[in-house]
Amino acid sequence: MSLLCVAIPVEAAEEIPVAIERAARARVLGARLVEWRCDGIASRLEGAAAAEAIARLVRESALPSIVTVRSAEEGGTCALTENARIALLARVARASEASDVPRMIDLEHASFAEGARNDDASLGGTGNEVVRALLASALMPRSEDAPTTKLIGSAHDFAGRPADLLRRVAEMQADPLVSIVKVAWMARSIRDNLEVFDMLASRSKPTIALLMGEFGLMSRVLAPKFGGFLTFAADAETGGTAPGQPTLRELRDLYRFGSIGPATRVFGVIGWPVAHSRSPAYHNARFTEANYDGVYLPLPVPDAWEHFKASLGALVDHDRLDFAGASVTIPHKENLIRFVTERGGTIDAHAAWLGAANTLVVHPHGTTEKQRLFATNTDMPAAVEVLSAALATRGRTLASSRIAVLGAGGVARAVAGGLALAGANVVVFNRTQARAEALADALSGKEIVLPDGRTHVTKVVAGRADALACGCFHAFVNCTPVGMEGGPDPSGSPLPDDVHLDDSVVVMDTVYTPRDTPLVREARARGAVVVDGEAMFLRQAALQSALFCSRW
Repeated sequence: MSLLCVAIPVEAAEEIPVAIERAARARVLGARLVEWRCDGIASRLEGAAAAEAIARLVRESALPSIVTVRSAEEGGTCALTENARIALLARVARASEASDVPRMIDLEHASFAEGARNDDASLGGTGNEVVRALLASALMPRSEDAPTTKLIGSAHDFAGRPADLLRRVAEMQADPLVSIVKVAWMARSIRDNLEVFDMLASRSKPTIALLMGEFGLMSRVLAPKFGGFLTFAADAETGGTAPGQPTLRELRDLYRFGSIGPATRVFGVIGWPVAHSRSPAYHNARFTEANYDGVYLPLPVPDAWEHFKASLGALVDHDRLDFAGASVTIPHKENLIRFVTERGGTIDAHAAWLGAANTLVVHPHGTTEKQRLFATNTDMPAAVEVLSAALATRGRTLASSRIAVLGAGGVARAVAGGLALAGANVVVFNRTQARAEALADALSGKEIVLPDGRTHVTKVVAGRADALACGCFHAFVNCTPVGMEGGPDPSGSPLPDDVHLDDSVVVMDTVYTPRDTPLVREARARGAVVVDGEAMFLRQAALQSALFCSRW
């Protein structure tokens, strides 16, 4: 079982009482260790005073302690000379009182590796022999009953993956002074997480392997699945000690950290950006309700087919990840169709016709790609359902309505296609007229039978911008990211000011973060019937959840 460790920086002795209170609160939130980051204390106090301040943190902590005084070379702020820093940690480890002895100290392996040159002669000698002897003495058991500090040998790179990463790990695994190996580096893509998982699977000692930054969240959340010794968390959103470090509440409540094990299936939302997405909260809550052994994560994949293909392919193909499915959002819904097609998987008929999908299910027992990969589009039925209900409040049906769809991407395909299948007159508007025309051509000409028995041929046309204000539309549906938090124009509205709105018109936004987008506020203020993005999100997510939680 992986431990949950809260990281708390302490810059000065005056902060110790508050820091101790923070550790006590963290214990209630599920932390089982505290890492005291004492760079500031070490820099501001003399050796004996710094050691006593750190001893107080350890002694009064509600949690077992890791003590770290990080060098500037590996992301810390300690101003001590190298040997003074190491000597302080050794002094902390061999505290005379048992209550003052930390469970672990964390020291960069480069600071004490065998054969490394040490140009600081303050301890005598020019190599690391004296440093290693000092550490060995500090870590030596003093009696059967006395607590003994263990050494975490660590390596960090805030720029990216170290070129000599595997050599560093092998050296730490082989070093007799190192009880726990720790590596952390800045992730370049979500694919980097898979190397972390492979590293944990091949460990010969307890190992902490974590990635920093937006792409590294998976490594932190899935530590229990792959046997990571611990994962670090902040006790508050502003209290992290590394980029991308989640909070205790997020790990415990959002990602169900305590329920993750070797058999946990992994799902996620793939898009760019995805930090705003409510999908992790929704789907993880559904897993809890269904008693389903799964976890759902944000999976940021930059725009471009090559990024999508490489990232999703790596997740699907990893033999220990148990990747079981994904929600796919802007800008990759059309890429999902291409991916499953190239892999020889199965695409349902509506998604294939639309040319866009938002849901991938990976069946673990499929013996062929056709059986294993399945793509569908839950946006389409969700949009039809919620817009039909809104029009009904004004005595209208989809088949009797003229609807303007704003956008020409994956969401617009699903919405326009679904409405056209339901018999609506659909006009697509887009900043690039050629894209609107291409979408209209793709969705026109499909013959269907309506519920009343009449034959209907879908017709979608491309409109020009000046036609938006014609006063002839019964509904407007925004399928662009305009107004989305974290998007390209969060304060904008896709409707021009001269568009006629009153209580006979329905305005629907597919953006759900924030719920009250500029378009929603504007339409509500002008008296229109408003359908915010949450309505469609909840319906399409419920359809996805039913697929994800299927017992295959």
